[in-house]
Amino acid sequence: MFDVSFQELVLIAVVALLVIGPKRLPEALRTLGLWIGRMRRSFNNVRAEIEREIGMDEIRRQLHNEAVMEEMRRIEREVRDSVKASEGQQPADERSHADAGAEPPRVEEAPRVEGAPGVDEAPEAETPPAAEAPPPERSDGVRHG
Repeated sequence: MFDVSFQELVLIAVVALLVIGPKRLPEALRTLGLWIGRMRRSFNNVRAEIEREIGMDEIRRQLHNEAVMEEMRRIEREVRDSVKASEGQQPADERSHADAGAEPPRVEEAPRVEGAPGVDEAPEAETPPAAEAPPPERSDGVRHG
């Protein structure tokens, strides 16, 4: 930071000795040392606080991203469960007699598009629309929605 040579230090010491005097010079140097120490500690504290803040922002961002990904996984599980429930859980008495011996209709997968996320892959930073999730059920079995 400062580029002070030995000759400049000697010159500063001689001027300080002449201005302050030999009796008060040790006390002045002690006071100067205390001030420099306080300034260094303050500077180091500010620097450490800034580094902690930067680290905390990164941790908060990472926790937020993990929470978003967990929410997407939960929604994906709910959608899969609802699809599985709708495929084979239709009661037999609601089917017509003609359909009684037939197999349940198959659900075909849509063709995969290059670059589009698959079932196991979560899209980056997009949240699925709320309409895809099934409405919540009350304890008495009645659906809201």
